[in-house]
Amino acid sequence: MSNLAKLEFVALNITGKNYLSWVLDAEIYLDAKGLGETIKEANKETPQDKTKALIFLRHHLHEGLKNECLIVKDPQILWSNLKERYDHQKTVILPIPRYDWLNLRLQDFKSVSEYNSAMFKITSQLKLCGENITDAEILEKTYSTFHANNIVLQTQYREKGF
Repeated sequence: MSNLAKLEFVALNITGKNYLSWVLDAEIYLDAKGLGETIKEANKETPQDKTKALIFLRHHLHEGLKNECLIVKDPQILWSNLKERYDHQKTVILPIPRYDWLNLRLQDFKSVSEYNSAMFKITSQLKLCGENITDAEILEKTYSTFHANNIVLQTQYREKGF
């Protein structure tokens, strides 16, 4: 239990629910420590760097996953195995933020800051799944969801490029 308190970020769950965020966290951390190349194909990293990366990755796995990966001695192979096993999460998660994006309306929120928070959460999830949302699309989404009473305001905002 004391090991859990020392984690730099949440360990990869055996179900893979947090795989997408775990991958980003692991890549960022490995890059920060100068070990980012150890998880790439055909890398020429030193055995010491590979071992450091492997220790770090194994430390951030659920106990059940650790047991399944006991014989893996190369961080690139471990990374590839996890990707093969969990990368489908993008296709599982993607319909939810798409649905939320389609049904996002400014008038459903009490304040603009609540709307912005929800919108940025949805766009972040879409980007995480590989769908790029541009600033123009975000603005158009906001304009198009103004309440019908605010058509003049909507038009003025579009013209001014707010």
